[in-house]
Amino acid sequence: MATRKKTLGSETPSLLPDAAADTPAAAVAEAPVAAKPAAQPQNLFRRLHLKRDRIAICGGLRTPFSRSWSDLNDVDPVELSTQVAREVLFRLELPKEAVDQVIWGTVISVVRSPNVAREVAMNLGMYHAHGFSVSRACASGFQSIASGCETIWAGTADVVLCGGVDVTSHAPVTYKKSVVDKLQDLQKAKGLDLLKKASGLNPLDFLPTPPALTERYTGLTMGQHAEEMAQNFAISRQDQEALAITSHKNAYAAVQAGLIAPELITVQTPKGPVNADNLIRPDMDPQKLAKLKPVFDRRNGTITAATSSALTDGAACVLIARESRAKELGLPILGYVRSYAFSGQDPRENMLLGNVYSTPVALDRAGLGLNDLDYIEIHEAFAAQVLSNLKMFKDNEFFRTKMGRDKALGEIDPAKLNVRGGSLAYGHPFAATGFRIITTMLNTLRQNNKSIGLGTACAAGGMGSAMVVEID
Repeated sequence: MATRKKTLGSETPSLLPDAAADTPAAAVAEAPVAAKPAAQPQNLFRRLHLKRDRIAICGGLRTPFSRSWSDLNDVDPVELSTQVAREVLFRLELPKEAVDQVIWGTVISVVRSPNVAREVAMNLGMYHAHGFSVSRACASGFQSIASGCETIWAGTADVVLCGGVDVTSHAPVTYKKSVVDKLQDLQKAKGLDLLKKASGLNPLDFLPTPPALTERYTGLTMGQHAEEMAQNFAISRQDQEALAITSHKNAYAAVQAGLIAPELITVQTPKGPVNADNLIRPDMDPQKLAKLKPVFDRRNGTITAATSSALTDGAACVLIARESRAKELGLPILGYVRSYAFSGQDPRENMLLGNVYSTPVALDRAGLGLNDLDYIEIHEAFAAQVLSNLKMFKDNEFFRTKMGRDKALGEIDPAKLNVRGGSLAYGHPFAATGFRIITTMLNTLRQNNKSIGLGTACAAGGMGSAMVVEID
């Protein structure tokens, strides 16, 4: 077993509020993203941080990400989560008694285990570690970490196991309410009444309603919203396909260089071990991509399967701790959470721009500008969404009219963006993606002797997330 080494942190402050500071509770709550954000929060964040330990990220791992109904098809989401959580604790050589709380994200509800966090804690024998589950669509991974930070600042925990899982292969299949009512009546019936009620069922009633990623508020799928954005912002099909090819090439190069292996575990399944992602395609042919049919608007659309993130199974986990407690326990420190922000907008208008709204707030809270960042990852739900994000980040008119800001954030340097590939290549198990982004970001910073990175994601419901991490 490897010897655990202590990693000493610097005294460089980050800029999130301290719930233990001598300030009212309202002052330390996350400020909402307003149309015209005030200048005060940035200074307030600076002032409060001086009284607080930083939040240390002590380690992060994930399962392989697999196309749904493939390698991880036979693994229950709770079991998948348990395997990655167990491995995190094992590699950190951390006794389970040291974990105060478990927080887990999930988007696709696990019907028999709605509180995945508590199930993971019990599976690991951590009965003392209460847990709760969170759901913020594709930003659920970021939310899990943020919620862990807030429990530490509140003084209710020092060490928190944060994770996320989604296994689309196990998505619950539902029936129409009328059929459910008939089955409920049938369960109570007896004798001739049972036969009578059973005869009222039509075999076609048992055709289930297939799961669909449709926005309840708008009635459109994520892909349809992305297609709207592609048309609104004049995002060409050629540019989308070029971005997808780059994502796969970068991911493949990182895997081949052994840069992704440190964050992967081997998952045990009924059919044998799984130890590698299975969605990365290093040899995407531009000519073949050009022949694919649009999937969300078959007549005028530009988005194809190749420029959309695939339905994916996977789980991921990080362990965070109050910096002083991490050092007491002799835990390694991979990096620190410096700031974060979440945002909301009307989903009927360019729904997948949420991270454009959240990113400036996260940077304000970190006391940073765009040029201070060494690396940036924008979650690739769709190539069209990423390209729309990039276009709006540098649009002064958008920042003035939609966000009440004097000027745009600026143009993102392509050499800093998604340097190890993104969700188009790795896949997107909704609540696990944020953890992949943060863990990969910290590893990338360390491996390249850099210090500050930003991870962002858009999310259903017109939401967005952004998180700044740093290393010493």
